[in-house]
Amino acid sequence: MSLLELVAVLFGIVSVFLSVRKLIFTSPTALVNVSLFFALFYQAGLYSDMGLQVVYFALSVYGWYGWLYGGKDRTALTVSRTPTTWWIPLAGSAAVVWVALSAITSRLPGASLPYLDAATTTTSLVAQWMMTRKLVENWLLWIVVDVVYVGMFITKGLYLTAVNYAVYLALAVMGYLAWRRSLVSG
Repeated sequence: MSLLELVAVLFGIVSVFLSVRKLIFTSPTALVNVSLFFALFYQAGLYSDMGLQVVYFALSVYGWYGWLYGGKDRTALTVSRTPTTWWIPLAGSAAVVWVALSAITSRLPGASLPYLDAATTTTSLVAQWMMTRKLVENWLLWIVVDVVYVGMFITKGLYLTAVNYAVYLALAVMGYLAWRRSLVSG
């Protein structure tokens, strides 16, 4: 465990907790979190996850704006369900990205677990984009990917990061329940 990993984990937990609570401060804390994880994943040779942090950075900026002004008539965005017609394009896009990332990263020197790394990265991209749109099902994807991440990070010896993702898993369950309740009450 390094200081870099510890600080990245702390900012990550705070950011996800704020997201569960649907608080806009999730975005600035996410920007710090992903910047730190970018450096950590570079050191660990997890290149897909390193690149994912760049996308997370952009999506956090986009989500910050979207949560404030992405609703009807540029009002705050509310939690909603993913339209049924979106699932096939989301799955198709994820498959294309996974194949491309796997092909690229499996050829990089020092790449570790490139196919699994690409799969978790791709699923995370879809989940994060769904979160920027406040789609409740984003949490279901996070639950699945967090389970996989815990095992992957244990395998890589990133034990604190594995604990971090176990906390994310618990927060994802809480997020799903809280956001689902807001659909019923909203």
